[in-house]
Amino acid sequence: MAELRLQSTLTCPHCGHQVTETMPTNACQFFYDCPGCGTLLRPKPGDCCVFCSYGTVPCPPIQEQKSCCGSH
Repeated sequence: MAELRLQSTLTCPHCGHQVTETMPTNACQFFYDCPGCGTLLRPKPGDCCVFCSYGTVPCPPIQEQKSCCGSH
């Protein structure tokens, strides 16, 4: 099994600002305030969290091929 990657670079779809964050391993992150423009990012329809929508690396449960955030 591959090692989990916990760093992901989020890119704001509104202003293009990029920031690398550490993903939580015990919770999903549904919201993220862009430090560039202040826009509140939310997951795209069908995605479980902001990292899966706007990050360079999907969240840990998705990397492990498990359901994320209690979804089945």
